Order: sequence, then structure tokens, then C-alpha cells
Amino acid sequence: MNQIILLVGWICLTITTGWSEQVIRIGIGTQDTTINCAAGGAVVRELHLLEKYLPHDGKYQGVKYDIVWHNFTSGAPANSEMLANKLDITNMADFPAILGASAFQAANNGVKTYYIATLSGSTRGAGNAVVVPLQSKIQSFSELKGKRISVPFGSTAHAMLLRAIQDQGWDPENDVSIITQAPEVAGSALKSNQIDAHADFVPFGELFPFRGIARKIYDGSSSGLPTTHGVQVRSDFADKYPELVVAYLKATLEASHLIQEHPEELCMKLAQWTGVEAEVYYAFHGPQGIQTRDYSLKPEYVEAIRHAEQTLRVLKKTDWPLDVDSFINDKFIREACRELGLNYDAQLKDYSAVPFNQDALDTHAPVTDPKLAGQVWVQDEPTVRLYSSVQAALSAAEKLQKNGKKIRVVFAHDRLSGIKLFAQRAWFVDKDGNLSAFLLKTDADKWAKDQGGSVIDYADAQKAAADGLAGN
Repeated sequence: MNQIILLVGWICLTITTGWSEQVIRIGIGTQDTTINCAAGGAVVRELHLLEKYLPHDGKYQGVKYDIVWHNFTSGAPANSEMLANKLDITNMADFPAILGASAFQAANNGVKTYYIATLSGSTRGAGNAVVVPLQSKIQSFSELKGKRISVPFGSTAHAMLLRAIQDQGWDPENDVSIITQAPEVAGSALKSNQIDAHADFVPFGELFPFRGIARKIYDGSSSGLPTTHGVQVRSDFADKYPELVVAYLKATLEASHLIQEHPEELCMKLAQWTGVEAEVYYAFHGPQGIQTRDYSLKPEYVEAIRHAEQTLRVLKKTDWPLDVDSFINDKFIREACRELGLNYDAQLKDYSAVPFNQDALDTHAPVTDPKLAGQVWVQDEPTVRLYSSVQAALSAAEKLQKNGKKIRVVFAHDRLSGIKLFAQRAWFVDKDGNLSAFLLKTDADKWAKDQGGSVIDYADAQKAAADGLAGN
């Protein structure tokens, strides 16, 4: 009887005091098809990594978490939902991040955003690209004078395009015709030859060529402008729940580690989750990939953000200067690293690419020069095959096909920049049976002139490799 009285009393106390379980919503915005966001978005979401690190003690004891994910195709709608307090954390590139921070500054309501960590980037600008229709005769950026070029306005690719035009000494108002166009629209425009070229951000410089829509004629690394994708958080959420921000960053660090340790497996899963082919993911996230997953806020990435702020003001996309130094906040990623036993300052100084994690199959030794290496991804094989040279990779692919194997893709690396290439879209210089791969035909022509050899396309490179195999 006493127990019943106590229970009734507890119920009455609950009703009169309005006690209820505390629920904390965590709204996260990501861009699944912008594959540089993978370690902050799809992998964390689909593997439920955030749930693993959320605290349940101290002030969070008894708390229920309501994790809400929103997927966007670009940064603009993510910024709108961030401003409307529907999101607490977002993933995006440097340019849209500045646009979002500027919108908060204009709102002047005491809330701002912090840029708290990197997800992926390139200190040289790799990832942004200019492509042309597959059958176009244009082979280099210098041939685009007087042509019609589309680009998503206000994006990091827009800045790359303007820098490339400036490097040519052209007037962007008169020497070329620049129109704004989202990548989804540009794909159709390239197919129907409605535009002469399209400039865009990751992954479309690789995605369009892989799908047979276009050829890449310019890589962002030629511009020398660093580019970065990272994590932003609302200041009111971060100040109230710093432990939750750290938990999210710890989840992104585990996601990045999983991608590095199991690139093929994670790229296959990402393809299922996002609709972007695994081969394209691997070109970026695999060993010696086009961009580097890097959680640290390196000086070059800070400079990319600073340049984005300056460029957007020149383009009149923002009205007032933004204090970049207060926008960038590294205390959360430093704490996440401390709790996971990672050395943030060491990572800040580490510029190395993700290394090849196996010996070359043809030499049974480590690859000595990644720029010369080749890789073959065979259908239904869990691991991408590594070879010490392009000719060894093409020879192996030829033999595998004769044995009934299906080749998903062959990778090579630009001899000059080291950028990872789809071999099928590359140019080659054949010198005494040794092949060097190039993104641009103009670079291949110059290399052949300076070093000797003949410039050939992929089909002839396959024949050269097969002939070399037959002679061995």
C-alpha cells in the first residue's frame, strides 16, 4: 500500500512540476554528392559514429539526442537552414562557408558561425576543374578565348576560373562569356554542346569524365589557389554544448581513419549511399588521391578561406568585411584530438598524401615514385591492384581482360603534378616502351619534345603495353 501511495505521489509530482526527459536536437547538414564531405557526412551518418561518442554523463545524464540529418546538393540551402536555426553543424567548402558567415553577420542577432575543422582539401587547389564536351577539339585552357563557359557563381570553382582567366591576361568581361550554371544543368549542356566548357568543384571534374560526358582540360592545381571543405557550427550551439561539437568531430576523425584503412570498402559503401561511383570516390579518397583528408586547419586552408572572403567581396556577393580570424576556431578539433590521443600540432605540419599501403604486384616492392605508378580495379575484387608503372598496370589489365576479368578502372598519375587520373581520359608519352601519363595533351607534347618519345592516346597506350608484354 505504501508503494502505491509513493507511486501516485511521484506521478502527481511529475504532472505538477512539468518534469520531462530532456531532448537535445543536433541538426547536421552535409552534401553527399560533394564527396569531400564524406568523412563528415555520409560515413558518420550511415555508420552511426556520432552516437558512439555522444556523452551520457554529467550534465548530459539522462539526455535523449534527436540527430537530424539534412542532405544538400550545394551550400546555399544549407546556409539558409543554418540561419533559420534548423541546423547546428554543416559541411561545405570555403566559399559557401564565407557566404553563410556573412549572412549571420548581416542578421546581427548575436549569433555567428565558427569554422572548426577541415574535412578534405588541397593546398595546391586540386579538385576544382574545367571540362569540355567529350568530342571537343579544345585541349587546353588557352583555347577558351571567346568561348562560352559556365560555372556555379560564387563558388570556389568560380574563383579558380577567374584566376585562370587572369593568368591568360584576358578580360573576363570581354574575352570570354561566363554564365552561371549548376553542375546538374551543366552535365546536360555539355552533352548537347550548349556550352564550350564548364568549371566546377569536386567531384564533377572527375565525375563527368568518368561518365563519358566530358574531358578535363584544366585542374585547379594549376591555379595555385588552395581549396578546402570543412565543418561550420553555430556559435550558440557550440557555446552551449561544446562537448557535443567535440563528439561530432571525434566521429569525423574515426570516419576519416576508416576511409584510409579500408578505401575500397568505404568507397563502395559511399557509392551506395550517395549515387556517386566508387571509382570517383577512390580517385579522391584512395592512396595518393586528388585531395587529402586533413582535419587540421593548415595555414594554406586558412588562406583559402581568407581569399574566399576577399573574392566574394570583389564579386559583390557580400557587403561587409568578415573577421576571418574570429571565424576560424580550432579549440574544438584540438580537444577532439586530445581525447583521441592524436597529435594535432604534428598533423598541422604533415603535408604527406595518403600512401600506397601495399607493395607493387610487378616488383613485389614498395612504389618508389607515385607519379609513375598505376592501379587496376578489377570487378568483384575487394582490393585495387598496385603496379610500379603505368605500362605494368596496362599490361596487367590487358592480361586480366583476356582471362575474362572485367576492369572497373585503371588509374595513372600525371607525370608533372602527380594528380590521379582515369587512364582512359589521359594522354601518354611512349619512350622506349616506358609510358608517362599526362592530364593535358599540351603537357604530353612538351614532355615528348624535351625528353623524347611519342604522344599517344589511351588506346595506343594499351597496344604499346600489350606489345611490351608480348616481348617479355
